[in-house]
Amino acid sequence: MSNAWSIYIIVFSLVNILGCLWLIRWTSKKRTDEAGQGDVTGHTWDDTLQEYNNPLPRWWLWLFYLTIIFAFIYMVLYPTVGNYAGILGWTQTGQYQDEMDEAEKSYGVIFKAYAAKPVADLAKDPQAMDSGYRLFLNNCATCHGSDAGGLAGYPNLADKAWLYGGTPEAIKISILEGRNGVMPPMGAGMNEQQLETISAYVMSLGGREMDDAKVAQGKTQFDSMCSACHGATGKGNQALGAPDLTDNIWLYGGTPGLIKESIQKGRSGKMPAHRDLLGEEKAHLLAAYVYSLSQ
Repeated sequence: MSNAWSIYIIVFSLVNILGCLWLIRWTSKKRTDEAGQGDVTGHTWDDTLQEYNNPLPRWWLWLFYLTIIFAFIYMVLYPTVGNYAGILGWTQTGQYQDEMDEAEKSYGVIFKAYAAKPVADLAKDPQAMDSGYRLFLNNCATCHGSDAGGLAGYPNLADKAWLYGGTPEAIKISILEGRNGVMPPMGAGMNEQQLETISAYVMSLGGREMDDAKVAQGKTQFDSMCSACHGATGKGNQALGAPDLTDNIWLYGGTPGLIKESIQKGRSGKMPAHRDLLGEEKAHLLAAYVYSLSQ
């Protein structure tokens, strides 16, 4: 934030608080008419019952005064307006780090002990997997589901189909470094008939009964346009994150329409890196939990 904006916000905030103080002082004065009986608001009920414009009770007014005093003290102590940091030097990131450091004192030893075990062995430890499950819920369930069953565009982690490999090492790399998957759009290079035949061949790779003539034509297209990533037999390439098309598991849906859409428009998926968020030791435990789901 620029200094000019900072000054503007500080002045605007102070003027508003002082304006509240003036308003309370002004409304706290008792008003009387010429006869000295008090000013009425003009609201009348039951013919004779009138509302007088009297100030609020003193105890109520003092609550407002205390609120304004609290606001000034808070503004001095904490970073409330503009670029002013407050005399206490408090920041939300600082408090977060303090809490994380405190948690590290309590739980760091546990995660270090887990990190000393190989992922495959750790996956067989029920107590460790309870902790791994909680890590999964906090960091992964939003995309992959609480049961790790996945959603459209988010892989099922409980089956045997792995885009980048299901070994302990590959899973840990996926968690720490993230993944970026891209299926380029192929629609510009084919007409509707070609899209129909190549999708027929792709579906046949998954074991579906398709028209033989379409499959034969689609195979020729597949060999020239898709085999570089998915392999000549459609088994995929884990080095690229290209899925196996023969297992009938579809990341974005396996209906004819969705398969055509994937071919025509392409797909783009991103698994964010969690190294900075989790660190090596927690990622090790989380990798063990994810590994255990498919074993």
